[in-house]
Amino acid sequence: MKKFWATGLASLALMAGVAIAQDQDTAKTEQVHGKESSGQVEGRMQKAQEIMDQLTDAKDSAIPDSILKDARCVAIIPSMVKGGFVFGAEHGRGVATCRVNGRWSAPAFFTATGGSWGAQIGVEGIDVVMVFRNKVGADKLLDANFKIGGDLSASAGPVGRDANAATDIKANTAILTYSRSRGAFIGATLEGVSVRPDKDSTIAFYGHDVDFRDALTGKVEAPAGARTFLTAIRKDFRDIREGQTDASAH
Repeated sequence: MKKFWATGLASLALMAGVAIAQDQDTAKTEQVHGKESSGQVEGRMQKAQEIMDQLTDAKDSAIPDSILKDARCVAIIPSMVKGGFVFGAEHGRGVATCRVNGRWSAPAFFTATGGSWGAQIGVEGIDVVMVFRNKVGADKLLDANFKIGGDLSASAGPVGRDANAATDIKANTAILTYSRSRGAFIGATLEGVSVRPDKDSTIAFYGHDVDFRDALTGKVEAPAGARTFLTAIRKDFRDIREGQTDASAH
């Protein structure tokens, strides 16, 4: 009988030890900094990926291929507006990546605050995409300290598969902006929106602080958690075809 109880207690102790070890492993995996956790950041990247997939695959309202092929960087903000108010103190959070020598960089995280949204005000859950077309725009993004309309020219982006959809864009327009509300993508004007680095999301995702510019210029290796996102970006921006293996993501 004593042997039975001893064996039972030993089994319970072993199970408790396994549970504790699993909890510790989970704690190590889920990194938190400020109000952000790695799980939240990865979820935001997944949402950003879905937004780009839908925006580039739409039949009649997709970003023209000519713009996708020439884009230098992209920045995506899932759910910039909530409850009818543009985020102020609670700002929107987004993820950006840039083309570097034919590859897309490790993700860099940013906040976006303020600005004028015109007819979009009052709509809940607006997804925003900014496509940086030229060196001027890309350089400003790398600085991660700019205001749309003040420091950079921006225009509502054209939609449609036809190459002619992109012909009316002014040559000096640095950013093309898109938004989605209630399932439909349209060009958006983001006058006055300010972009800054998001330190909380960066540390939560990488486990330590990463310089915004270093991430976007290829000086930081993309973690395993970013591979799915970057592979989708390469497909969406016509660097790889549907179903093709993205060897550069490894």
